[in-house]
Amino acid sequence: MAKKIMDENYLERIPVRSPLIGFKADDTGIVTLEKENKGIFNRIAQKLFKRPKVSYIHLDAQGSFVWLLVDGKKRILDMADEVRAEFGEDAEPLYERLAKYIQILESYDFVSFK
Repeated sequence: MAKKIMDENYLERIPVRSPLIGFKADDTGIVTLEKENKGIFNRIAQKLFKRPKVSYIHLDAQGSFVWLLVDGKKRILDMADEVRAEFGEDAEPLYERLAKYIQILESYDFVSFK
């Protein structure tokens, strides 16, 4: 399986938002992700340590812009063009940053791939 991933161009992949992650965007376009903390260990932590039932993850301007671009239809490569148009030089090194950001979202199960 590692060989298959290495042969594939990561930028050609199409990310899809997880249906388990809610989100809200404010008037300025800043997105806050909402993740419900489920499971037995989370339930224990909620009771004993007063942990929240829902975690809120606040994204910055570029992260919010990318999150809103994830629609299950666009490749990461297509998203990069829109990020460049919106942020210009502030987004550089564009492809590396965008790929790493999508990898982080995937590692937390916020997105998956088609």
